[in-house]
Amino acid sequence: MHNKSVISPNQLLAMIILFEFGTALVIPIGGQTNQGIWLSIWAALPGGLLIYLMFDYLLRQYPNMIPSEYMAVLLGRYLAWPISLLYMLHFLYIASRNLREAGDLLIASSYDQTPTLVIHLAMITAAVYVLQKGVEVFFRLAQIYLIIMICAGGLGNLVILFSGQIDPANLQPITGEGWRTVLGAAYPYILMFPFAEVAAFSTVLPRLNHVRMARKTGILAMILSACGLSLTHAVEMAVLGSDLYSRSTFPLFTTIGLVEIADFLQRLDALVLLTLIIGVFFKMSMYIYSAMATAAYLFRIEDERRLAYSAGITVLFMSILMAPNFLEHKEEGTTHLTMVLPIYMVVIPTLLILLHLLRRRFGFK
Repeated sequence: MHNKSVISPNQLLAMIILFEFGTALVIPIGGQTNQGIWLSIWAALPGGLLIYLMFDYLLRQYPNMIPSEYMAVLLGRYLAWPISLLYMLHFLYIASRNLREAGDLLIASSYDQTPTLVIHLAMITAAVYVLQKGVEVFFRLAQIYLIIMICAGGLGNLVILFSGQIDPANLQPITGEGWRTVLGAAYPYILMFPFAEVAAFSTVLPRLNHVRMARKTGILAMILSACGLSLTHAVEMAVLGSDLYSRSTFPLFTTIGLVEIADFLQRLDALVLLTLIIGVFFKMSMYIYSAMATAAYLFRIEDERRLAYSAGITVLFMSILMAPNFLEHKEEGTTHLTMVLPIYMVVIPTLLILLHLLRRRFGFK
């Protein structure tokens, strides 16, 4: 990567937190829903940190290189090129899934008379506009919106608390059906979504103005993300109970819809919609940027910003065509999470590290 480093650790911290929140705040996570879902989030965190540290290790061994570049060093250009192309397509696919989930929630909640294409077009237009301005502008924006996200989340939790809807009995027993259930929800479900997805930042870490801060910043950001996710899903479970939580397509939206204080403060759905739009915007845009950075290297394009329009159009049409309804979209996502994501996020990085160690130990080229 030949571009000047322009991202600060604080900007990276804000972006990772927003990225990890994404849609994970508003939809059920963990696959196997139980009272201990909040505990499963903490159980999955060490695995997520390990995946992030794998990419941080590769960054330290190959400074100023994105994965496509050090894959070319380790695997050779002819093998690395198609693998990098698959990573690019993977990033675009996940971005389109995020866009689809946001559109479905907005339609189900408030915009039932609005065509899906119109909602998706509005969101992708904003993402393309920001990405065309450059990664520096994109990451500065994250700092501003993290504050907004924290304020919205704090207000939402306060009104839920004072509404009297929280029933601690819904969290009993703490481990649900036992530790096997807690760990079964954590691995591979919560590990892959959302923690392992932090691998997308491997395309932007070389842009840090202090690359050595990548490790501490990433670890802190993921711990803070786990705090927010665990608290949110614990509140959802305490309000809805395990049965209603598991049957809700968007449990946070259902939870906030039950809030009513003194027959005055109610219908706070806008807080959930604001949280969703901010989270999806940054997560989707980060994935699009990762695809742009990879494509720029593969096709020898000097400035990845030139790819913003083509990447945005691709994500837009993929989001519309990927599944006829949300149920099939969800089923497809489960298959992708358990069978495809581990290859990109765990298997390939592990093999790259092993190849690097062999190369250093025996002098292989």
